[in-house]
Amino acid sequence: MAMAALRREGRRFASPLIFPRPITALRSSLISEDQTPFGMRSISTQVVRNRMKSVKNIQKITKAMKMVAASKLRAIQVRAENSRGLWQPFTALLGDTPSVDVKKNVIVTISSDKGLCGGINSTSVKMSKAIHKLSSGPDKETKYVVLGEKAKAQFVRDSKKHIEICITELQKNPLNYTQVSVLADDILKNVEFDALRIVFNKFQSVVSFMPTMATILSPEVVEREAEAGGMLGDLDSYEIEGGETKGEILQNLSEFQFSCVSHAV
Repeated sequence: MAMAALRREGRRFASPLIFPRPITALRSSLISEDQTPFGMRSISTQVVRNRMKSVKNIQKITKAMKMVAASKLRAIQVRAENSRGLWQPFTALLGDTPSVDVKKNVIVTISSDKGLCGGINSTSVKMSKAIHKLSSGPDKETKYVVLGEKAKAQFVRDSKKHIEICITELQKNPLNYTQVSVLADDILKNVEFDALRIVFNKFQSVVSFMPTMATILSPEVVEREAEAGGMLGDLDSYEIEGGETKGEILQNLSEFQFSCVSHAV
């Protein structure tokens, strides 16, 4: 009897003293902010709407910027294509002789002042350095004329002693032929050369540029090559006005050719 009474008392004390909460209360506590699992957040519908609206506004601004950039690119492309009409007749008359062997070479490297044109500018600099290496020798002198901030930054690192002239900040506004001719005249007055090697990137399309070199010979070298025959041998068959002597005529042609090529770049 004593054992049966003890078992009954044990069952009474083993029964739970805390009653379970309702199911609805349990669910509400699970989704409360304090008990939200780490990495999860709740967001209101109004915040989503504001975000979508701001994204649409950014899309409109980006589309307008694309239209402005395309219009500017088209204008520059038309101007560059029209300016080539001045350059091509000189190539037909005086030719382009990159293999001519002279003692004084001046490499004119043309680059941009700013913008995301790293690959284009680097190609011009690499090509200029390769030409410098090929045209250098014990009895030869090769100098750089650098046009553009991007090329200047690369040449200053390892070729500073070879830089003769460095001109930057030329592309803030589009240059017309008069301004380019004045710039070309200043360069020719401050350098002595037998051959000018103009290195630039010829525009083909929006995503394609061709590294190009145009060679301009001094009047003395042009006269020497004309007497030796070859491509310049037919120069005497033309009647050219503009100077009292043949040397003056060739000097004028050399200066005019340099300004035309610089404007066409």
